[in-house]
Amino acid sequence: LSGQTHRVLTAVALGHTDAQGAERISAALSVSTVRFEVVPDDRLAAYVASGEPMGKAGSYGIQGRAACFITELHGSYSGVMGLPLYETTQLLRHIRHGAAQ
Repeated sequence: LSGQTHRVLTAVALGHTDAQGAERISAALSVSTVRFEVVPDDRLAAYVASGEPMGKAGSYGIQGRAACFITELHGSYSGVMGLPLYETTQLLRHIRHGAAQ
């Protein structure tokens, strides 16, 4: 990812029952673009040695040490973290208002 721009796609889906009692699934997609600086090899080696990138999608967590590599973020910070809060809130509002009808 060093010196590159990449997209992060994060989806959220909620199962619910509509006003007529039918089971439904509502889903939303968050699309974000993240740009990394060119990271020198010694800084990358130190990051890997920290163990932080292990077990993470994309080998980084935006909320951790990798944040210092990010020069631009377009989209959703929470979506890059793993749960797009805006989209989740919109789904919950839609379900709540739909169930009231």
